[in-house]
Amino acid sequence: MSDLRISGTIFEDLRKTFSSISDRMATARRTVGNTDGSVVGEAQLVEEVHDFADEWKYGIKQLGKHTENAVKMIDEIGKTFDKLDQELAETLKVPKNKTGK
Repeated sequence: MSDLRISGTIFEDLRKTFSSISDRMATARRTVGNTDGSVVGEAQLVEEVHDFADEWKYGIKQLGKHTENAVKMIDEIGKTFDKLDQELAETLKVPKNKTGK
């Protein structure tokens, strides 16, 4: 291996954190999506509660998509880093000729 190093746990920790966020966003979206505004009584208020829940459900869905994309990017960065690290290590194995070139 070369001297270019990043602890493998960095990518795994980032992936775990963002995956957890994505899972929690999905749970929150389901919870908000199951909101029963009828318990507040007044028809106009029921409508407002449902509108509010719909807006939050959409926003939470978008946050979840972004965290899922972040996980994909973290995976890709990790793969690319590993590939570059291997390539660098291979170049260091190439013997130099007697002139030092």
